[in-house]
Amino acid sequence: MSQTSISPQLLFQRAAVRAKDEAVFVGKLLVLAALIAVGVLLALQSSYLAAAAGVVILGAVYTHAVELQHQCLHHSAFRSSRMHRVVGVPLGTPMLVSYSHYRVRHLQHHRYLGTPQDTEFFGFDTRKPLTLGALAKGLFDVSRLVGVARDIAQCVPGRWQYDMGQIAPKSRKAIISEYRWFGLFLALLVAASAFGGGSLVLRLWLLPFIVAMPMHFLVELPEHILCDSDSVDVLRNTRSITGSWFTTWFTNGNNLHIEHHAAMNVPINRLRERHGDTREFALNVQRTYAEFFTIVLREVWKNRSSTG
Repeated sequence: MSQTSISPQLLFQRAAVRAKDEAVFVGKLLVLAALIAVGVLLALQSSYLAAAAGVVILGAVYTHAVELQHQCLHHSAFRSSRMHRVVGVPLGTPMLVSYSHYRVRHLQHHRYLGTPQDTEFFGFDTRKPLTLGALAKGLFDVSRLVGVARDIAQCVPGRWQYDMGQIAPKSRKAIISEYRWFGLFLALLVAASAFGGGSLVLRLWLLPFIVAMPMHFLVELPEHILCDSDSVDVLRNTRSITGSWFTTWFTNGNNLHIEHHAAMNVPINRLRERHGDTREFALNVQRTYAEFFTIVLREVWKNRSSTG
């Protein structure tokens, strides 16, 4: 990126949620519901091929739902603040992602990006060498599941405490209630399995969950990896990928991550109009996901003798 006194004009401007933006998000929710219906229908077929297709679709849908939840975290989906949690909690339930816990840590991530205080919710360490071992651990983030189990165990009796700073009592109460819901959700799945519904649980949740884990990791990976992690400048510490309409839809604009970090409350559907500034001024911009993953594979190859 060349040194220049000219700065982006649009990239850092704030924007409120309009009725049109809300309608776009509701449309995304309707598409999500339709895809869930298709996935469930296929997953319940006797044909193994059709069932496998349904499982993959559901895994992709659960991944997409977390990206929609991400927009709710920033209160950039609805004009009513209350609606964001109402919608955000069920969006994260299949992947066991607490809306309120994710929101607290993710907003801290935005505030402290580029510093040791960064608290991103999905904990792939972008400061460590990118190795095959590190990627394998990230693809199936068992440590997050252990953390969810621990949080549920602490929240059921109400003993849970936030360990990354101070949070409001209202936020703590919301987090506890959401992990209690996850405990009930898992208990219902176990009960359904015990009473003969094991095949349904396997096809409609467990197998899609396993598919969604690496899928979600690959969606999140480009955000800050191989960027300048010691800089607090979003034009240096974050990545955007131009992408296609499909990848932009599936990741819910996560490919336009510089634009998002520059003005985090801007509705996702309006980030594309800022991409010109990003391409002109930012350091880490790729045209496609194929281009990005080629860079990743080259880095992994370079670090092949390292442990990770």
